[in-house]
Amino acid sequence: MTTARTPALHLNKVSYRHPGDTASALDAVSLSVAPGEVVAVLGPSGAGKSTLLALLDGQLPGWAGAASVLGHALQPERALPRHLRPDTGFIFQDLGLVDRASARQNVLNGRLGRTPAAASLFGRFTLDDHQATDQALQDCGIADLAGRRADQLSGGQRQRVAIARCLAQQPKLILADEPVSSLDPTRADSLMRLITSLARDRGASVVFSSHQPDIARRFADRIVGLRAGCIAFDTSAAGLNEAQIAGLYAEAAVAPAAQPLPDTGVA
Repeated sequence: MTTARTPALHLNKVSYRHPGDTASALDAVSLSVAPGEVVAVLGPSGAGKSTLLALLDGQLPGWAGAASVLGHALQPERALPRHLRPDTGFIFQDLGLVDRASARQNVLNGRLGRTPAAASLFGRFTLDDHQATDQALQDCGIADLAGRRADQLSGGQRQRVAIARCLAQQPKLILADEPVSSLDPTRADSLMRLITSLARDRGASVVFSSHQPDIARRFADRIVGLRAGCIAFDTSAAGLNEAQIAGLYAEAAVAPAAQPLPDTGVA
């Protein structure tokens, strides 16, 4: 059980190199997140943001260092026990919805980790599972879309289904990999407000990756800058300054100037 003295997650000099790569995707990263805290991991493409979240979710073997999530130590070559996995929810950048299934079935799938293994094989859900699913659909404002197939929904609606699926899981820690990168600013604000407000209502911690400083400032309590696999800064949202942002994206700003892309007319 997570207490005020137990971080939602803690990393101590964690490093990881993707197979076949010569450079480390994460290089001696140390980081703690408090229970209920919302932390944005900011950085350009290739900084290691997605790698960090995948490692915290137990998706990557072969890392070095020490890491714990919700008070339980992660092992580089061993997955967390099944009963602990649902405590961490993940909102994927590509959403990972089953297109031919209804919105409700996609959200109900978020309960699989909390269903006994034998029952989950046959899709047998309890009353608690159905109640959690209905609550998540309602909280995300898509109860009226419950019966519609996922491939018949708009991009913003699909994003809400993915968020509802995570919430139905009833996690204590939510990891979100650039959850609004494909949306226009108005929809991005609406969905980030939804994720962070519902997480706070539930007392869950949130770590989300982004390459948008304004999103990070508006919705995070704290911002961690990641560059080339290393932490460049760790500051409050109010403390983030333009010099830090400029330094974080310096390489990203130089590359287009050296090799400009053709103007396609698409913003």
